[in-house]
Amino acid sequence: MNHIVLFEPEIPQNTGNIMRTCIATNSTLHLIKPLGFSLDDKEIKRSSVNYTHNFSYYLYNSFSEFESKNKNGIFIFLTRYGLKKHTDLDYSDTSKDYYFILGKESTGIPLSILNKHIDNAIRIPMSENVRALNVSNACAIIIYEALRQQNYPDLSIYEPETFKGKNHILDSHEEN
Repeated sequence: MNHIVLFEPEIPQNTGNIMRTCIATNSTLHLIKPLGFSLDDKEIKRSSVNYTHNFSYYLYNSFSEFESKNKNGIFIFLTRYGLKKHTDLDYSDTSKDYYFILGKESTGIPLSILNKHIDNAIRIPMSENVRALNVSNACAIIIYEALRQQNYPDLSIYEPETFKGKNHILDSHEEN
């Protein structure tokens, strides 16, 4: 199973976007306090497009509490200081729990945590013109890389029939 972990998130819109990504990818969200907002904020609901009624998450008071409750998982840290590309690690074993940990928007993941996990610190390649990507964009990139390696388990490859359906483009062409 895939898990997204937000270490001390500060911006409700990013967390709302990540909630929506978790719902779309059947991933579990873990939030490590302190949070820079209330989980009742309208910004979270707006960013997640009100999908939160289908969603649950875990909340922790500290990183050490998170670690102690998730001992059997593989922790992967997204950081601009990572020495491996996000595509260098193997996420293909669907029997394992992968925890993709993203830091707070202003300062990232503390170096004291990263030092202990340097072998699983990864970076998304980018130009020298920016320090880092937006946390919700980085989240989407890494979770979809993991899902690609896992062959998208339990995800719809086509537009579900409960929405407009697989043949929506063809059907709309026939109507014109």
